[in-house]
Amino acid sequence: MKPLAMKPPSSAATWIQLSFAASIGLAVAVLVVAGTDEHGTGLALMATARLAFLPFWLAYAGAALVVLFGPALQPVQRHAREFGLAFAVMELVHLGLVAWLCLIGHAPDIRTFVLFGTAVLWVCLLTLFSIASLRRMLGSVGWWLLRVTGMNYLAYAFAVDFLRHPLAGGLKHAVLYWPFAALAITGPGLRLAAVVQRIAHRSNLSPATPAGMGTKL
Repeated sequence: MKPLAMKPPSSAATWIQLSFAASIGLAVAVLVVAGTDEHGTGLALMATARLAFLPFWLAYAGAALVVLFGPALQPVQRHAREFGLAFAVMELVHLGLVAWLCLIGHAPDIRTFVLFGTAVLWVCLLTLFSIASLRRMLGSVGWWLLRVTGMNYLAYAFAVDFLRHPLAGGLKHAVLYWPFAALAITGPGLRLAAVVQRIAHRSNLSPATPAGMGTKL
């Protein structure tokens, strides 16, 4: 009798497992050191949000990086789906901490719930339609609209968080906020610059070539 062959885990599954482990490990470490009260939970929320932002930023800006800086950065764009799924699973840990904060009587205000609750809905939609069969149901235009709208809303939500009181809090605040605020600002800027470059490139290739002449190099 032949032994059953073990199917290796997919790339996406590996990213999900490692990302979840990293996020929950970070949350537990912060809670152990700082405590499980409002202060410690707030620090854990801050830490897990920043960790989750990193794969989100790579998924968000990866294609623009290739357009602007060349094919050497194609691996970032190629793994955009994995980065997105890593971000989504890290958000589960973040949501667990929010639930704990509510249970101990320190629920965020309604504005925070509306802003970031909407962001969570976008994460759910983008994750759901990252499944190929569902994505085909949307069609290429529908998926493009969903992805562009959702990813830009998530970028906006991160920017609101990171740019809150940017000049307050001294050196500690600067270390915890400014690098992420810089990424939150440059991400949309890179995407816009990539759109402009694509348009300029297409205009340079427009019909100056006589019909029938080859353009292959």
